[in-house]
Amino acid sequence: MNKEEPFKIFIVEDDPSYLKFLQYVLSLNPDFVVECFNTGKAVLDNLHKQPNLITLDYSLPDLTGEQVLESIKSFNEQIPVIIISAQEKIGTAVNLLKLGAYDYISKDKETKDRLLNIVNNARKNVILIKEIENLRKEVQGKYDFEAAIKGNSPVMKKVFTLLEKALRTNITVTITGETGTGKEMVAKAIHYNSIRKKKPFVAINLAAIPRDLVESELFGHEKGAFTGALSRRIGKFEEAQGGTLFLDEIGEMELDLQAKLLRVLQEKELVRIGGSELINIDVRILVATHKNLSEEVKKGTFREDLYYRLLGLPIELPPLRDRENDILLLAKYFLDIFCKENQLNITKIDMEASEKLLNYPFPGNVRELKSIIELAAVLSDNNEIKAEDIQTNNLLHDNIQFANFTLKEYTDQLIKQHLEKYDNNVLLVAKKLDIGKSTIYRYLKEMENEES
Repeated sequence: MNKEEPFKIFIVEDDPSYLKFLQYVLSLNPDFVVECFNTGKAVLDNLHKQPNLITLDYSLPDLTGEQVLESIKSFNEQIPVIIISAQEKIGTAVNLLKLGAYDYISKDKETKDRLLNIVNNARKNVILIKEIENLRKEVQGKYDFEAAIKGNSPVMKKVFTLLEKALRTNITVTITGETGTGKEMVAKAIHYNSIRKKKPFVAINLAAIPRDLVESELFGHEKGAFTGALSRRIGKFEEAQGGTLFLDEIGEMELDLQAKLLRVLQEKELVRIGGSELINIDVRILVATHKNLSEEVKKGTFREDLYYRLLGLPIELPPLRDRENDILLLAKYFLDIFCKENQLNITKIDMEASEKLLNYPFPGNVRELKSIIELAAVLSDNNEIKAEDIQTNNLLHDNIQFANFTLKEYTDQLIKQHLEKYDNNVLLVAKKLDIGKSTIYRYLKEMENEES
């Protein structure tokens, strides 16, 4: 509901004169729609009308206040119930509040002002809860599999099958794939379609955080734990309590932190840096990486015990070049969203533009396609995307044709072009291409062998 919608209030009171008094007080606000009942059974029979708030007399002729309150909460625990009673026993009030009553008011000369204040506060809470629920539904809808992850290609159908299996339990899911294939999108889709969807989804990119801050980010710290720790900080594990923690680029984590992470996952408890309190943790873990973790284990850069602890259900996202059937589907999807958000009247992608998209290798995968389409929409001068509106990274595309290239041939050409561009600076090329240095050194060794 919003502030413009009527706020429906049920009054339950068996004293006719006091019932009229309450009705008068609450009807002073034109936004309130008031309906009156003089028995517990009568109000319970009308709960299907979905009242926003109920005022309940503690002493009714047919049912006790506790019985009516418990029945209301069983029907819908979100309905605020204000108990109004001639009794002033503290024990009675405390017991009713424990049962879920929103507040307790004694029948006296201050009832009118107290009631209006409490009802107005309750209304604000109801509006806020409704807005949060609508937002949750919107987010959940955004990450429905069909809405969030577009694709009709055979390789994507296999991914969808695995995603459905990921929802059945709390098994850890390891999402692999090249940069830009949509690993975080898949993680969110898993969370918002799981039994934990009403709890937090918390993501942390381990490659984007300085090494000396990762432990604090994950596990939190106490005030004074180290220089600059001016107050207690809750870590990502605690933020995700009851929900899902997504550890992106898990392959970038240092070995000593891997050991600490393993312990938390095994014991399901942690201690903040500088603290001594054991904190129980209930989170589902999803991890992602563009690296081959089994290869990292062989190289000694990733712990074998952590690898097996995290492996769970592996889901590999295919690169866009292996999803030719999905390119135009995704392009139209991104176009429609961008045009709707920016009030643009562009309805289609013409044949030449489509052909240009289909012939491009998309080294940046789905993320790159999204950027290309959004730029094309901005550049377009009419209601359709034309070939000249499609601006791609032509570093390789202008010079070689990829249609018959294998992945290795494409990778070799990409490395070669970047090495020439950056004066054979291996570290810089590895960073630009987001690949390991070993891949570049292996290419150089192969070139050296071919020349000799």
